[in-house]
Amino acid sequence: MTNTKMFLVMLWGAIFRRRGRAVMAVVASLVGAATLFCLAATCIAVPQQMNEEMRSYGANLIVTPIESGDGKTGISTAMVNHTTDMVRAKGEATYATYRYENVRVNAAPYVLAGVHTAQVRALNHHWNVDGAWPSAGNVMVGRDVADAMGLTVGSRITIGYRASDNTGTTAAGADSTSGTDSDSASGADSTGGSGDSGASAGGSGDILDTSGTEFRVCGIVDTGGSEDEIIYALASDVDKLAGGTRGVDVIEYSSGAADVSQVVQSINDMTSMHVQAQQVTKITSSDTRIITMLRTLFWMVSVVVLALTLVGVSTTISSIVAQRRNEIGLRKALGASSGSIGVEFYVESGLYGLVGGLLGTAVGYLLARLLTSTVFGRTLGFDWPLAVGSVLLSVIVAVLASVPPVRRASRIDPAVVLREE
Repeated sequence: MTNTKMFLVMLWGAIFRRRGRAVMAVVASLVGAATLFCLAATCIAVPQQMNEEMRSYGANLIVTPIESGDGKTGISTAMVNHTTDMVRAKGEATYATYRYENVRVNAAPYVLAGVHTAQVRALNHHWNVDGAWPSAGNVMVGRDVADAMGLTVGSRITIGYRASDNTGTTAAGADSTSGTDSDSASGADSTGGSGDSGASAGGSGDILDTSGTEFRVCGIVDTGGSEDEIIYALASDVDKLAGGTRGVDVIEYSSGAADVSQVVQSINDMTSMHVQAQQVTKITSSDTRIITMLRTLFWMVSVVVLALTLVGVSTTISSIVAQRRNEIGLRKALGASSGSIGVEFYVESGLYGLVGGLLGTAVGYLLARLLTSTVFGRTLGFDWPLAVGSVLLSVIVAVLASVPPVRRASRIDPAVVLREE
């Protein structure tokens, strides 16, 4: 019989002669692996999904033009593309552009936003729209606008554009940040200002002028924010209404960059772009806070679980060493080295860790799926790299836990043991 075969036979016998102890070691590794895999899978997948979901609740980055004072020109299409490339260089991002104009509806001042429907829908999943989104000849009005004018889906309104209402003012342009919860000026703030300036600019001669272009109200948006005070139309319809095209007043981004402030800094450092960026701190800080809390909880529990696993495996191996004290003494008396005895115990511990790690990873995945579906309402796929790492960690922890008892076994004096026999 070869040495390797003899080693395997002795290892097999050592495990199955003391099945109770072996089961305890496996269970200790299983509990540790299951807990760690469950927490790790949850804390890796859930924050990623939460980050993606929170990005759909509006922008976390806003870019507006720096006007020169020669009238509103907005941000050109080329600059929009260039800015978008800069933002996406730091991470995935969705965006929407807005052109704001001061208009009149039944002689009352309002803000009209020219948008691209697909962009706004992708950026603002949280908007509650009764009816349809803007399309050619159809506008979507905010809830406050609908209530003030008694509008319903299917109503018709006449929107009038006056160049005098939009000369020398940026109230409805760069200062408007529809679709966000930032602390800066919003579309709602610009509504009042634009109305006053429009009325005073036009004078008393045309303040009651109700002429304009007729649109159908296709939908009513209700967000509980400044968006409820704005009228939304296709950008092409706004171009026709205003009698010409120009750049957009606001670009809103939902950026997946790890540090949005760096994106803001990189844009603001490029003064030649004539745009300025600002971070929507309310969304970003809440996102970061939740993820940080989850990760902190993971590390705290992980340390405790690792410590308990080390104690459990170490205690079991110590008990096995104590039970096999006479056997170890006899083998050393017959010429076995402390190193060969130590290798046997290390391999035995590694097997406990391997079996416990495999079973624990499977149990941890089932627990993680149950946790993410019931608590967080999300699905969870199987993370193979994490699973391999979980099994390897279980083996390493089991081997490390066996170091103290193996060192004690190597110091057993065969003469003392044989004399006791």
